[in-house]
Amino acid sequence: MYERKIPVQLECGLHLFMEVMSGKWKIGLIWCIYSGIKRPGALHRHMPKASRRILDSQLKQLLQQGIISKITFNQLPLKVEYELTELGKSLIPVIEVTAQWGETHREVLEPLFLPV
Repeated sequence: MYERKIPVQLECGLHLFMEVMSGKWKIGLIWCIYSGIKRPGALHRHMPKASRRILDSQLKQLLQQGIISKITFNQLPLKVEYELTELGKSLIPVIEVTAQWGETHREVLEPLFLPV
């Protein structure tokens, strides 16, 4: 099990938010689940550039943080679905505002990330 070398800073809500959202694919996972993609295979297909191991790791972190819940259906083959908890749903307005900020400033930001 991974042991943190630097403790989480708890004195500021921004640090707590960054701790929850740290991980390249977490916002995308939350948005996909919110949009109706709930099965692990569908999440992996929706984000083909992310390795299965990383997505599974970040799904596990979101579970531990209470952002998503996992529903396991008692059937063969095993069926698993994810859904947002109330805590996870409270992130949707933050993600929407963040996406809007990116769209508003696309003309300035996009050239910074294009290959030269």
